[in-house]
Amino acid sequence: MSGSAVITARSFISEAEAEEGMGNLEGKVALVTGATRGVGRGVAIELAESGAVVYATGRTVTEETFGASARIIPVPCDHTRDHEAESVFRRVSEERGRLDILVNNVWGGYENMIENSEFTWPLPFWKQPVWRWDAMFAAGVRAAYVASAHAARMMVAERSGLIVNISFWAAQKHIGNVAYGVSKAATDKLTADTAHELREFNVAAVSLYPGLVRTEKVMAAADFLDLSNSESPQFIGRAVAALATDPNVLEKSGRVLVAAALAREYGFSDIDGKQPRPLTLEDV
Repeated sequence: MSGSAVITARSFISEAEAEEGMGNLEGKVALVTGATRGVGRGVAIELAESGAVVYATGRTVTEETFGASARIIPVPCDHTRDHEAESVFRRVSEERGRLDILVNNVWGGYENMIENSEFTWPLPFWKQPVWRWDAMFAAGVRAAYVASAHAARMMVAERSGLIVNISFWAAQKHIGNVAYGVSKAATDKLTADTAHELREFNVAAVSLYPGLVRTEKVMAAADFLDLSNSESPQFIGRAVAALATDPNVLEKSGRVLVAAALAREYGFSDIDGKQPRPLTLEDV
């Protein structure tokens, strides 16, 4: 997908319109995959604070993950196991009768960065462990495809819904390694094609690019990073909430969106009051 497909320009929305649309997810039901930590956890927290009931999945997710939030329902799930994924969506259907927002954040391939005392992440593809390719497609692209299919059945029936696939610039530019780039490109293609088939049912699907997010792993290396333009995990959740409350979100369906650009468009800031500068393809 070309860089021209990325929305980075600010739209002209008044402050009153932005305030009216933000933070009003009362009565909505969301499901966030890969929510044990990092971006997924931040998205789940922010959607709950915006009023939604949030089912948060992860292999090791527990009630302690989110403290005492009554709006977040932790559901242990390994999304590489189809029966576990199916069980989660069946539970949402039985308990809530609807699903309004799906955030596909779960991913794989970040495990075991060091093998035989060597940091393997940046190695050329002929030196990469093949398991990384398999992990990124199984726990990433395929998991998103399966989850989207389950979500679509509920959303199509309601003729309403939003699917957000967390992706990154590696889909458009070599960053890290080949497996990472190809899997992120596949994620963006998944967005585009599912959006095409969902459009007539008033269901939107988008890819969402974070910037440098202050996840637990990033903060562990904070002494070696420039965090001046970084984003909190909750900031990505605010972008999802803004999209979910936009009555014209279908106009963005099938496209790549940048979280920081959405902040300028919809008029929200990060939890520290800052508004990060949107990255471009040239920046990353």
